[in-house]
Amino acid sequence: MATAASAKPAGLDLKAALKEAGFAALVTLGLCIPIIAWGTRQNMDNVLVLDPRWDAVAWAVAIVFVGRFLVALRQQQKAGSNKPAIRLLPHGTIAFFQRHSKLFSLFGLGFLAAFPAIAISLAGWGGALKWVDNFGVQILIYVMLGWGLNIVVGLAGLLDLGYVAFYAVGAYSYALLAKNFGLSFWILLPLAGILAAFWGMLLGFPVLRLRGDYLAIVTLAFGEIIRLVLINWTEFSNGYAGISGIPRPTFFGIPFNASDTGFAAVFGLEFSPLYRTIFLYYLILCLALLTAFVTLRLRRLPVGRAWEALREDEIACRSLGINTTNTKLTAFALGAMFGGFAGAFFSARQGFISPESFTFMESAVILAIVVLGGMGSLWGVAIAAIVMIGGTELLRELEWMKAIFGADFDPTKYRMLIFGFAMVVIMIWKPRGLISTREPTVFLKEKKQISADLVQEGHG
Repeated sequence: MATAASAKPAGLDLKAALKEAGFAALVTLGLCIPIIAWGTRQNMDNVLVLDPRWDAVAWAVAIVFVGRFLVALRQQQKAGSNKPAIRLLPHGTIAFFQRHSKLFSLFGLGFLAAFPAIAISLAGWGGALKWVDNFGVQILIYVMLGWGLNIVVGLAGLLDLGYVAFYAVGAYSYALLAKNFGLSFWILLPLAGILAAFWGMLLGFPVLRLRGDYLAIVTLAFGEIIRLVLINWTEFSNGYAGISGIPRPTFFGIPFNASDTGFAAVFGLEFSPLYRTIFLYYLILCLALLTAFVTLRLRRLPVGRAWEALREDEIACRSLGINTTNTKLTAFALGAMFGGFAGAFFSARQGFISPESFTFMESAVILAIVVLGGMGSLWGVAIAAIVMIGGTELLRELEWMKAIFGADFDPTKYRMLIFGFAMVVIMIWKPRGLISTREPTVFLKEKKQISADLVQEGHG
């Protein structure tokens, strides 16, 4: 009887939860006073004026208080329940998604292939341009970047905060070679990837003995060095002015312009800029699928298994006779190569690049996509990219909120605040990312998914 009574979950301690929520609200108030409580502006006399914004402070304190109160109750409920500490099999919505991953993959490929047609049918030829470009092409660029960084961070366990440097190498390689030597996009695309892979190996050599925070600091410095070189070496990169007039990719030599030799005239169609956007959409879709295909194949090869062994325990990896030097260099080189591919495509798509497109914030966004999606999971990275990048674009469509918060309200200004809040929620709900379970590349008789609870902390 005593055993049965002790197994019952304990009651919720509302007083303790309110105490935690009040303390969190008090800390929030202290932080908001110097940051949010007053806004600065210059009046007509060029004098700095402070505008009080205590309503914003009150909203922030109230949101933190309610959120912390609910989290505390949730933590008490988990602590008092009789759930097993370790689950041998994943469960819930994510588990259902993983069990039927092949079906969802086919559905996703079909939707991606038909996305331009769906956008045209729903928004027309004029409105589809925004949806195909801002949502389709933009999201797929970050999906490809996330999958490339996933090789370094998710599979090999090497924390890289300077991934945007390889993105920049690919973009500037294509821009300079295409503009100065007139080489075509199809020649420069693999060349940009090779040059980025070369720089990835150059980064890999100095950091062979580093892991964790030290590796993150060095890779962050590498990314900043590349950006500062692009800013100050004006004879090479034109500095802050950037490079304009970059040649655009053609459809097997047929340009997407309004001339008599353009794409629309050759195929007897009415000219529309949407044709070039649709072509770029399918191009980046093929590049992203190539990245996913190569990643999946490499995971099943000895080098992929060596990456995963390196991620879990480098000392044990060396004791097995695995060459950790080559393992790290291949991870850096392959991850950088796909970043170079994405940079070349970005340069060809924009027609203009500058160092401002390759700041540390880009590396932070790509790393956040990998971590929030679940390190090592292709599906998780893709979902996180759709949510983060697609969410940014959706904020531009919230003009109706001005009727609630006033004509001066701009939802895009709160992008990073919303993302920060979303990251905190995800880290509380799913500490190892949206899809944290893994399927082993080697198995005996039967393949079984590995729950995140059975994976080392920080690598799930």
